Amino acid sequence: MTGELDRVKLLAARYRAATERPYLAAALYSLTVVPTDRVPTMGVDRHWRCYVSPAFVARCEVAELAGVWIHEVAHLLRDHHGRADRLPAAAQRDRHRINVAQDCEINDDLLGDRLELPAGRVTPGDFGLPPGRLFEEYLPGIPQGPPPHDCGSGAHGRPTPWEDPGAAPKVGEVEAQALRRQTAEAMRAHERARGTLPAGWRRWAEQVLEPVVDWRQVLRGAIREAVAWAGGAVDYTYRRPSRRTAAMRGVVLPSLRRPLPRVGVVIDTSGSMGDAQLAAALAEVTGVLREVGVRGNRVAVLACDADVQAVTRICSAGQVGQVELGGGGGTDMRVAITAALAMPERPQILVVLTDGYTPWPAESPSCRIVAALIGQDPPDPPSWMETVRIPTADL
Repeated sequence: MTGELDRVKLLAARYRAATERPYLAAALYSLTVVPTDRVPTMGVDRHWRCYVSPAFVARCEVAELAGVWIHEVAHLLRDHHGRADRLPAAAQRDRHRINVAQDCEINDDLLGDRLELPAGRVTPGDFGLPPGRLFEEYLPGIPQGPPPHDCGSGAHGRPTPWEDPGAAPKVGEVEAQALRRQTAEAMRAHERARGTLPAGWRRWAEQVLEPVVDWRQVLRGAIREAVAWAGGAVDYTYRRPSRRTAAMRGVVLPSLRRPLPRVGVVIDTSGSMGDAQLAAALAEVTGVLREVGVRGNRVAVLACDADVQAVTRICSAGQVGQVELGGGGGTDMRVAITAALAMPERPQILVVLTDGYTPWPAESPSCRIVAALIGQDPPDPPSWMETVRIPTADL
């Protein structure tokens, strides 16, 4: 049986948190209170339900509870459960260390913002870790052992015994994303009006309002999609007879096969392309081709500036980075694309690594082209071309 919750005290603490940090008000008031003796302190699930221990509320001061309100809503605003879901599988299983790392990320900012928190809260300094980092950076430095308390699936992403899916209405992911953006916009407006915003929240708001897209993931996605598209074609082969052959006396039926596509990698070797830039981008292409199984003389590498300097057919994706790159003059990727499509074993996919300062074909050729544009603000290629932008600072 759940003890009597002092709702006046608890809601007074939320009111204080929302009044002193008005940019968090919409998020704070979106949390639904669920009293339970099964939670040690306070915690949240990924659907914005806030589970509250009546005993914990009774022994805390209002100022401390206000800090805990902000702590719990920070887990949800910062999408800690979504980020935890993207950790490697081995790391996801240790929800205790994840929770401590997340608490370090949050408490570091809250204490720097002069908020009061109950005794037992953890900070990066407790583990000899530097301030101002994200929980993913703290995680390797967190030792084994249970955390001071469990913040729930809204933090580490794993359901806890005290969570009750039917206890209260839930906030869906679309609503949650809207709340995050609304809060980030409120923070930006607050900083413009007051000139003050904690560094951790400023970084978070900038990321929400001006997200940085990981070009590596985009490049991998584009190549995978192109390989799937080109490999979707099927052909008949008698090397492996159809299973229906057994039912057809005297007749051998061919089976369908899904061939791996041929891939061309066009490398801009003009003077504006740096070796470090090409090496980093080539490494990503190499990794993707290896992952999707493109091998066995199916990759051709063309080094080109204003003319094709070298064509190398390689036997494995791992050899891409070993290709000698010549050139250093002007840039015309049309020449390389034309040469690639004229090869006897014509590629179905072309990945073009360039700074973008080149003429392009006037119309889409009969193959899939992925343009990986390296550098700051390269010009746009034709709209029919799949484009991935690779900032120089990331290489």
